[in-house]
Amino acid sequence: MRAVRNTGSGVGIVEVPEPDAGDARLRVKAASICGSDLNLASQGTMAYTYGHEFAGEVDGQRYAVEPAICCGSCEQCLAGHPVRCTSANRANLGFDADGGLADWVVVPNYTLIPLSPSLDVRDACLIEPAAVAWHGVRVAQPRDGERLLVVGGGSIGLLVAAAARHMGFEVDLEARHRHQIEAGERLGAGRPSGTYDLVFDAAGSTSGLQRCADQVRIGGRLVLLSFYQDLVPFPGFAFMTKELTVRAAMAYGSHEGTRDCDDVAAMLAANSEIASTLITHRFPLDDAEEAFRVAGDRSAGAIKVVLEP
Repeated sequence: MRAVRNTGSGVGIVEVPEPDAGDARLRVKAASICGSDLNLASQGTMAYTYGHEFAGEVDGQRYAVEPAICCGSCEQCLAGHPVRCTSANRANLGFDADGGLADWVVVPNYTLIPLSPSLDVRDACLIEPAAVAWHGVRVAQPRDGERLLVVGGGSIGLLVAAAARHMGFEVDLEARHRHQIEAGERLGAGRPSGTYDLVFDAAGSTSGLQRCADQVRIGGRLVLLSFYQDLVPFPGFAFMTKELTVRAAMAYGSHEGTRDCDDVAAMLAANSEIASTLITHRFPLDDAEEAFRVAGDRSAGAIKVVLEP
């Protein structure tokens, strides 16, 4: 079967054995490219298939996948935080084990997310990144009347705006590229003005974090959604003099007994504008090399690039 891996000379399609029987053998229908996939590809050869944002069919039933492999019995798992699982066997599909940029993948049954008939399975690959955004908003605990700003107009930033609007909050978006600003407007986000009670860092850069510090009010709150490989480049003077509260939000889990992935599956089913806005390019799986090139060129208009086996 076909799978997207780093071949040593770049990302491409390789032939690999079909996965052995397991809990659920999923026929992949769509898998999207994340910035993390681009980073992995830039680091050289990897021994596994990329892709942690994917959806497909198991025995004719449609599912997305929450790609966190966990023990289900440690304190963190029982509290609804599978990404924080403390087991030595924890893993993430597409990072530590074969992911969904392939024809087939075997996943544990507990990772399956049933899809509403109103959500196209080809759009359901957005559930994983949307859950990251949803979890970030839930962690932030915005209050009625507060001003919310998202800094960063990539897929996570736009999905934070969509999640906040779905929850009933007004939100503004600061983005670098015109197509990102226009996408935010389609999702109901306004343009930045003044200062904010709550700011989300979805840029993941020194300059982006400086903008967050500039835009948040004295005594305000900042939620870090971007993943920093090394030290977080806090603008120390603003953080100290404003006495800011900083909170990290990592991936997704459960809130009040409901999985973030289930909540965003319902959100995407209720609002098809989100998928039509976020997914800017679709390629057949055999065009993986070109898809990765397009996904890496934000200035050319790409937001979310999807591969369809």
